[in-house]
Amino acid sequence: MEKRYKENNGCAGICCKGCGKMDAPLNTFDWLACVPGNEEYTDIVEVQFKNTRKGYYRNSNNIPLQKGDIVAVEATPGHDIGKVTMTGRLVLLQLKKTRLTPESEFKRIYRKARPVDMEKFEEAKAREHDTMIRSRQIAKDLDLDMKIGDVEYQGDGQKAIFYYIADNRVDFRQLIKVLADVFKIKIEMKQIGARQEAGRIGGIGPCGRGLCCATFTTNFVSVSTSAARFQDISLNPQKLAGQCAKLKCCLNYEVDAYVEASRNLPPRDVELETKDGTYYFFKCDIMRGEVTYSTDKHIPANLVTITGRRAFAVIEMNKRGERPEALQTGGVQEPKRTADLLEQENIDRFDNASRGGKKRRKGGQNRPEQRRNSGRRDKGEKNNAPKGE
Repeated sequence: MEKRYKENNGCAGICCKGCGKMDAPLNTFDWLACVPGNEEYTDIVEVQFKNTRKGYYRNSNNIPLQKGDIVAVEATPGHDIGKVTMTGRLVLLQLKKTRLTPESEFKRIYRKARPVDMEKFEEAKAREHDTMIRSRQIAKDLDLDMKIGDVEYQGDGQKAIFYYIADNRVDFRQLIKVLADVFKIKIEMKQIGARQEAGRIGGIGPCGRGLCCATFTTNFVSVSTSAARFQDISLNPQKLAGQCAKLKCCLNYEVDAYVEASRNLPPRDVELETKDGTYYFFKCDIMRGEVTYSTDKHIPANLVTITGRRAFAVIEMNKRGERPEALQTGGVQEPKRTADLLEQENIDRFDNASRGGKKRRKGGQNRPEQRRNSGRRDKGEKNNAPKGE
């Protein structure tokens, strides 16, 4: 009996057919997989390879396929091994992102993977690490300013894709000849960036979660230091740089909200005049809409925190030549609100209660007798006390 290869969806096959592992940027959720007749809607199937690239293939042989099936697809040369990640109507929607149409030319799906195909695939996959180490040494011997970050073998082992990183243009024609002569395979070179390499390697970020580039980010947008300035983040290169030695992609996540909120705050170079004196900008809380002013330009002195609306009102008064009595309305500073959740509650309150209970238990054995003795002692002392006292 022929053995069929299929990858489980992460829950022993008891979940929806469209579900799967969502731990990589190329993983998708086929929310129409359970609709009857969805697979027969189109003969185009989405196939994923090593979680780094995807392709669309035509199921011309009408093989019954669903998400998770391991298939052998047409390649140049030979065949490749991939996993079916989407079938049916959603494939047509995915084609629009790549600007393809159902009438375009697609390579074919040969068959579902056989044991012989999987053996070749596993053998080729086991050679990837050694090939990468050897190719790095060859590139170093040829004095090429490039770094080979990863190697991906084709399913039948006849071709390999070498992913490399280079700051400048590299002439690797001689490298291709040497690699083809050493490994006896067809060579394909593909350049990637530092962020793409970090996404391929993966890791844990300072936030404690997986790297964004390795989990869900597919389009890398340029990040500049202005995003950190808008959010009042210290321009420390060691803290702003990620594992790829570039600025963190998450700096762009909330910058739009900070830019919008900063419009409700006055300019930082504007001085506020009051009858008490001149106040200079010290710091601001953008999301709260509060500004703190100091009576000295360089050091915090007589700090006063007001809202952005009140600051604009004082600026308008100064333009008319008027000076308010104080920055705050009524001359009373607002009570300080805690910014740390740990300040609101004592995290040791449970430990203190348990410690107190232990102390009471230790002295609780002789407590009734002590009370009786103390009561007798008090009565005796009261009776024997002189009358003049």
